[in-house]
Formats: sequence, structure tokens, C-alpha cells
Amino acid sequence: MSALRVDRLRVRFGAVEVLRSIDLAVESGEFVVLVGPSGCGKSTLLNVIAGLERASEGRIEIGGREVTKIPPKDRDIAMVFQSYALYPAMTVRGNITFGMECRGVAKAAQAESVSRVAKLLQIEHLLERRPAQLSGGQRQRVAMGRALVRDPTLFLFDEPLSNLDAKLRVEMRMEIKRLHQRVGTTMVYVTHDQIEAMTLATRIAVMNGGVIQQFADPQTIYDKPANLFVARFMGSPPMNALPARLAASGEALAAIVGPGEGVALRLPHAAGSLRNWIGREVVLGIRPESITLAGDAREGASGLMGSVLPAMVEMIEPTGAETMALIRIGATEAMARMQADSRPAVGAPAPFSIDTAKACLFDPKSETRIA
Repeated sequence: MSALRVDRLRVRFGAVEVLRSIDLAVESGEFVVLVGPSGCGKSTLLNVIAGLERASEGRIEIGGREVTKIPPKDRDIAMVFQSYALYPAMTVRGNITFGMECRGVAKAAQAESVSRVAKLLQIEHLLERRPAQLSGGQRQRVAMGRALVRDPTLFLFDEPLSNLDAKLRVEMRMEIKRLHQRVGTTMVYVTHDQIEAMTLATRIAVMNGGVIQQFADPQTIYDKPANLFVARFMGSPPMNALPARLAASGEALAAIVGPGEGVALRLPHAAGSLRNWIGREVVLGIRPESITLAGDAREGASGLMGSVLPAMVEMIEPTGAETMALIRIGATEAMARMQADSRPAVGAPAPFSIDTAKACLFDPKSETRIA
């Protein structure tokens, strides 16, 4: 049974349609992340699931029970907000037990729940402090603790880490993943950070323009994006999109990249499956890790399928663990991921190896993936 099911959901604010016929099925125990740029509708979708916004059309089920018109308090959910929403005059213990007191839970049961959750989140030593005495990460743990004592069918997280600094974000991301592994409750998590999405999710729903562009596991999203929007949004840096032309030689298939005659890059796709595209323009999708300086030890690590292509080096970005390079192939810019000590000369051409073993092909008009 699905822990959450959304069917043909639409949300309109006046004449503006914010969500357009959303279908989503989340299985029990899954960690689903809704990710997309600002204004794509992900927070609105979460708010409608929570009952904080009304659906214009469609149906919502939680735990097999329709809740489309049921108020939030009766939906068997717990929500963690971006702003923590802690009561400043209450202690940590008071914040965690407040909802239970409102529901008339017995004191003994409250104490047992607080003890269990405090131990799980490692905040036992903070129970008598007030929010002003806590760090941002500690406040977020308290907010999660307040949700955990509910023991709901569904946890909803609305960008809970966006107010934290970079180091604390990484730490709390790991804590949330550990939490899910321990409790196993179904979670739906909203973020605009695709790194959070890739590291936390069992499945990711990539949204844009009020539509789910792709709903799949992180590796499928990364290796086989449904369209150019997903390819460009997911990944840091994103997938390179190179204008190319398909050509065939016997059973082999190649992408012609670059000006004039260009360079032929051998592709892993069978020519027969793309016979209708031979001779036509396509967009070749290549991840930055598949483009590296020729002679780099990274080259050929996965069995090089492609060729060496001369490219102008526009800029390099040493990051410590690796060096990124912005290169120009013909009229198109692309990112290459190289070894940490690679330092090609900026403003000069250099030979780059392009491994096409995991290359994607897209229709330049519809922007959907064709292979």
C-alpha cells in the first residue's frame, strides 16, 4: 500500500496554475525528495499534501485514506518547517511535548516519548534549555524531535536545512539520513539543493513549471535524465549539452561535434535503434567527469569510448580534490573534471578526452531524451 498517493492534482491561484495534473505515488518507508528551482511548485505541493493549501482539483490519499478535504490535524502527518517554529518561552522539553499536551496524551507517555526521541537525536543534555540558547543545528534537531513524537504515517520536510551554514548543512543532512534509516518512516522532503536530493532520496521528483519532469531513483536521474531540464538541473556541475550531428558507419554510431567537419565521437548506442536520427541534429549530453585532460590518470578509468578533442581552455577552478575547467568546443562551452594537479594553460588549446560510455542524446526541439 502506498503511504502517499496524489492523483491528477491541480492548484490554481486566481488565473495562475501553480500545479498541473500532478501524479505521485510514494511507497511505505521511502524517502522522496521534491527538487526544483524557486517557483517550480514543490513547496505548494508539500503544503497541499499537509492540508495547508487547498487543491483546486485532484485527490490525495495518506495511508490508503483519502484526505483531500480533511484538516491538517487529522491527516496523520508531522511537518518540519524551514524556520524551526519553536516557542521561545518554552524549554526544549516543552516544545517537544506541547503537541502531545494539546492532544491529551498522558504525562507518563509524554515522558517516555521525549526520552526516546531525545536519545535518538542526541539532545538529552538540551532538554531544559530554551531555543535562544541553542545553535541552528540544535534547533533543527528539536524541530525534528517535536515531529518524531507524533509517530505519524508521513513526515514532511520543507527545506529544513536552508538556514544553516555549509558545514552544518552537511552534518544535518547526514543526521536526517541516519534518522530515516533508524525509524523507517515515509518521508517527503522539499529542497532546491540537488546535492541534498541526490544524497538523501530513495527517489527524486524533479519539478519545473508546476510539472514533475521525472520521478526516479537518484542514479537513473543522473545517468538517464528524461529531458534537458533535468540534465542541466541535476549534477554539480550539470551535464554538458553539446550540439552535434549523428552519423553511422556500419553498425556503429557517432556524434559529430565541433565546427566544420568536427570530430567524430563513437557512441555506445546501436545505429539501428536511432536510424531515423542519422544525419540529423541532436544534443549530446556528457557529464563533466567524462571530459578530462588527455593523459590524465582519470582518462580511460571506465573504458574510454570516444576520442580526443582539441578545446580552448577558458578558465580553471581548483577545488582541492579535483580541478574543474571551462572549455570551449567550437561555439559551445563545457565543463571538464580533471585531476587535482591538472593545470592546462588558460587561453590556449589543449587536448581533452571525451568518454561517451554514458552519453545521452536529446531532441534539440522537444528537449526530451531519445537515447
